[in-house]
Amino acid sequence: MPVRPPQDLVVVGSINVDLTALVERLPGAGETVGGGRLRRDVGGKGANQAVAASRLGARVRMVGAVGADADGTWAVETIRAAGVDVAGVRITDSPTGTALIAVDATGENQIVVCAGANASVAADGISVGVDEAVLMQLELSLEVIRAVAARAPGFVALNAAPARPLPADLVGRVDLFIVNETEYAAMPELRAARRVAVTYGAAGAAMITEGTETARVPAAPAPEVVSTVGAGDAFSAALTLAIQAGAGDEEALRTACAVGAAAVAHPSAQPPLERLETYA
Repeated sequence: MPVRPPQDLVVVGSINVDLTALVERLPGAGETVGGGRLRRDVGGKGANQAVAASRLGARVRMVGAVGADADGTWAVETIRAAGVDVAGVRITDSPTGTALIAVDATGENQIVVCAGANASVAADGISVGVDEAVLMQLELSLEVIRAVAARAPGFVALNAAPARPLPADLVGRVDLFIVNETEYAAMPELRAARRVAVTYGAAGAAMITEGTETARVPAAPAPEVVSTVGAGDAFSAALTLAIQAGAGDEEALRTACAVGAAAVAHPSAQPPLERLETYA
């Protein structure tokens, strides 16, 4: 991948505190599993993708909201420390969002998200420059996502997770959707999308252009699977940056898969990463 000047990216999305229980196996319905080890990390799909993009070498602005509480202060400072511009993060009266996560010995997970301050993010005041790409997810209000996408003058990427029905105007505006295979199956409207990257876990990833598969790559080997929680967010950030850097679909997918493989080797949803070209 050619080395280019740092890209400008605006990430509009969620900011949470992740409470993660590391357990030998995930509980079944109504079951209690003991022996867990607890971690507290800053997370949220938006924050994870902003931090990943910054560590991969982009100039990143984060737009979101946290509470006027200790968790909110910690989250903002953590994101700032990763090199992200946090001037667009609002402080609200709602508590900072929280994700309750269980991760088993193989890296599989169960997640429950409590939106908190994320539910107060509004499109008013969100501006996107002509040289900025936009990366969003579906942990904010769909109306906010639609409004930002409609007014953004340049490239718009949407990690359409968690899955929900998408209006035709949003499908028609987004330049790149990023989903896993379960989300792709749950949103048939994406068959009409311009470009959709679909991840298949250990089976790799594919690019689907206007309903036709145009590229497919195998998964990159991971040295050790510790947690898959942040892998999709690292993949989304890397793919968006690789495409914006001029990589073709196959090269961009390979790069993003390599970044995702690096992410699963770390217990945090915001793993340490090298610059993007390292993974090309």
